[in-house]
Amino acid sequence: MGLRPARIYRDKPGQPYTRMSQKAEDNYISGAPAPKISIFENGAKNRDFEDEKRVFLRVDDDCSIRGNALEAARVAANSHLRKEAGEENYHLKVKVYPHHVLRHHPLAGVAQADRYYEGMRKPFGRPTGRAALVDEGQEVIFVRISGEDKQIGRKALERAGKKIPVGYRVRME
Repeated sequence: MGLRPARIYRDKPGQPYTRMSQKAEDNYISGAPAPKISIFENGAKNRDFEDEKRVFLRVDDDCSIRGNALEAARVAANSHLRKEAGEENYHLKVKVYPHHVLRHHPLAGVAQADRYYEGMRKPFGRPTGRAALVDEGQEVIFVRISGEDKQIGRKALERAGKKIPVGYRVRME
């Protein structure tokens, strides 16, 4: 089964679904898939840049961003920065983590399915992925880069923003 469309999971739920019960031995969700994103920092993490500029990507609305969208955004930004600025001339960091477990309950495609679904207004479903719950105006990704390369950082985050399911803004400090 392929991925479901991002518009299904784009809205931010009221309460994040991260655990099932309050008992200590059964505290975490069983069968929740691992997040698709595993690397959160790229480039020169400990380097001090001369005339450092900080470029960051912020979202316009409350939303949930799936883990594979975060990974696609990181890869797009990192590949542009690596080609244009060089491996040791930037620091890219993804600031959000996909904690929220996404669930899917497949629909019945048989005759008289309407009677079957009468008692299933909000079915539970099985875990299918993870998402990061993001508030309006929250930073998702930032880049530290030298002042002369700030337009390269801006272009990289604009490419990353195309992978995010809602509107975004790229700002510089």
